[in-house]
Amino acid sequence: MNIPFNKPYMTGKELGYISQAHASGHLAGDGQFTKKCSAWLEQRIGCQKALLTHSCTAALEMAAILADIQPGDEVIMPSYTFVSTANAFVLRGGVPVFVDIRPDTLNIDETKIEAAITPRTKAIAPVHYAGVACEMDVIMDIAHRHNLLVIEDAAQGIMSTYKGRPLGSIGHMAALSFHETKNIISGEGGALLINDRRFVERAEIIREKGTNRSQFFRGQVDKYTWVDIGSSFLPGEVTAAFLWAQMEEAQEITASRLAIWQKYHVAFESLENTKNLRRPMVPDGCLHNAHMYYILLESLAARTDTITRLAQRGVNSVFHYGPLHNSLAGKKYGRACGELENAVNLADRLLRLPLWVGLDDGQQLVIHAIRQSVNK
Repeated sequence: MNIPFNKPYMTGKELGYISQAHASGHLAGDGQFTKKCSAWLEQRIGCQKALLTHSCTAALEMAAILADIQPGDEVIMPSYTFVSTANAFVLRGGVPVFVDIRPDTLNIDETKIEAAITPRTKAIAPVHYAGVACEMDVIMDIAHRHNLLVIEDAAQGIMSTYKGRPLGSIGHMAALSFHETKNIISGEGGALLINDRRFVERAEIIREKGTNRSQFFRGQVDKYTWVDIGSSFLPGEVTAAFLWAQMEEAQEITASRLAIWQKYHVAFESLENTKNLRRPMVPDGCLHNAHMYYILLESLAARTDTITRLAQRGVNSVFHYGPLHNSLAGKKYGRACGELENAVNLADRLLRLPLWVGLDDGQQLVIHAIRQSVNK
């Protein structure tokens, strides 16, 4: 039996909704399903405005424009993140300033942020790794005292909360992902969430190729024209229709993933007690969404060996990011603040296990394979 790392879940309504979108005669962006998805996000997360995009990368690029990132402006972020977090700002001429991560959650170490602030700092981009919240109260306090924007990279954070607040609702802006590896999916897809009203109008313009087209369709202007920079950030209705089917069952999908996550967590407690691995840690006040289950092994060699052993048993496991500050582009376009020892050490040791709705009996095979592979 082969167990893939990921298997995209379908609720069963996706194709029917896509057919409805086609029958309506509107397959371009901002049709009925886009409106349904945006309204769901605004109600569920409590943001001022939710704008669907064709990817989380696109949402981050929009956020960089809205933050008015100019050449030389600095944005503080963790080194342990996906390249899009940094690229969005580099495209505007910004400089990613990489700081270390916490050893427990692998999120940005909030105690390292203030040391990275310079007169060129314009924003902080915390990344909620594995759907577990960063220490947002501290981060927002730092941002307030230094007059900085906070752009949450909540790509993995849908349905997670921090002290009762949904991820994506806390910073000035946030970006979500609906990539097929995420919890709620549309193949490719994302959303920009706006929590600060001063960015709403311009966000609509940037998303519509720099035109005031949205205002025209609301009857606020008698014709629309080019008024700002922008690009085509909208997803098509096929994508939104698929996504709407997922959103309708978001609660059930999250519950299923949490049950799988918890089964792993209980199963590996004894291996953690015998120092064979370390399990994920979720701080008090953080409710996560079971975006992923990872284990931390003792070394890079141990991880490489475990991946090989699992593959021999039909289990597909994967590692995750390489620290951006050590990458070719990271050295060219950004800079590191401090030694970033945790980012380097933990990136080498982290191993992600299969976690998808429907894993069911296959999960016991994964658990058995891990026990055989990492037991000393």
